[in-house]
Amino acid sequence: MNLTNKTILITGGNSGIGYATAKVLTQKGNKVIITGRDRARLEKAGQELGVTTIPFDVTNAEDVTALVAKIKAEHSDLSVLINNAGVGKAYKLGENANAYDIAKEEFETNYFGPIRLTEALLPLLKQQSEAAIVNLASNVSIHPLVVLPTYSDSKAALHSHSIALRLTLATDTNIKVHEVFPSLISTEGTRALGLDNGLPADVAAGVIVSGIENNDNEIYVGDTAKQREAFLKDPETAISEFNKGLI
Repeated sequence: MNLTNKTILITGGNSGIGYATAKVLTQKGNKVIITGRDRARLEKAGQELGVTTIPFDVTNAEDVTALVAKIKAEHSDLSVLINNAGVGKAYKLGENANAYDIAKEEFETNYFGPIRLTEALLPLLKQQSEAAIVNLASNVSIHPLVVLPTYSDSKAALHSHSIALRLTLATDTNIKVHEVFPSLISTEGTRALGLDNGLPADVAAGVIVSGIENNDNEIYVGDTAKQREAFLKDPETAISEFNKGLI
């Protein structure tokens, strides 16, 4: 896909991978729209990047309706949707872990949100000569991390959904469905979890944009390709190594 002179919507674009990807795509001559729940941070990011901003909570049905109406009215040439917004909580399963409530919040943002927004924007994306949906999965989509248990669940669900969506849309549309599988990326969110040795977000953004341009169904960032290869070769050993020192 030629990522120049396209209109692109990035959810959660006010920080991290979303912000870095918006920067790369803007530099390539695209019209980029970013969303975020924190209005002040969103406006700051928009000013820094020189992009359009729309306050938006992917878990809120009314926000979805309003966002889709605004996109149809003001950005009807939208051709790329990047479902980037995500949340995750570090904890371990067990008695009094509160796993249900944590999982509910994570699934609302990481799984149900992208499904609802994507479906609502499909009619508009179908009108374009070429279009793409990009879902931010994770290396934990392949195998779980015990300190991010229900986050891993939500990303595994998104991975499965993305495959079904890709196969379905390929039958009668020009919409490509890409999945991004980052390993550890250095963002405000990962640093808050005490994970400070990740790949820089701008490096990840470059890989993501190149993957979309190359029409790669699955875009592996950082160590994920090696982790996937190890899992396919020997799942039990790969999962054990992935969680070494954490159990």
